[in-house]
Amino acid sequence: MLQFIIDLRTSARDQMLEVTDQVRAGLAAHGVRDGFCLVASPHTTAGVTINEGYDPDVARDMLVALERCVPHNGDYRHAEGNAAAHVKATLVGPSQWVPVLGGELQLGTWQTIWFCEFDGPRRRRLVVSVLESSR
Repeated sequence: MLQFIIDLRTSARDQMLEVTDQVRAGLAAHGVRDGFCLVASPHTTAGVTINEGYDPDVARDMLVALERCVPHNGDYRHAEGNAAAHVKATLVGPSQWVPVLGGELQLGTWQTIWFCEFDGPRRRRLVVSVLESSR
């Protein structure tokens, strides 16, 4: 199994960073042709999702909706003050599987891969693990 790391830096408490091009570049650099890649966040206050990347309002709307559902200043007991970030990360999930065929991520026309920060700004990383086809 092949693995590589994507280093990120976030600039806001809640932020979505589009990382599709970095995943593509890593796959190309390692010569991946066919298989599946797992894009995973090893952080408890960040997640990974796939959604529309064409209209930047989609990411903004997702962050607004998550804040409405899980407000930063809710009735939480977690002493670090980032309980909402843990809940949001759980709702989004820590990873996404993406098929790779002919060296290309098999995403829909409007789909992109997003790193979702809920406790920034921070230095973060994504772990990309690749299961290559043995054709």
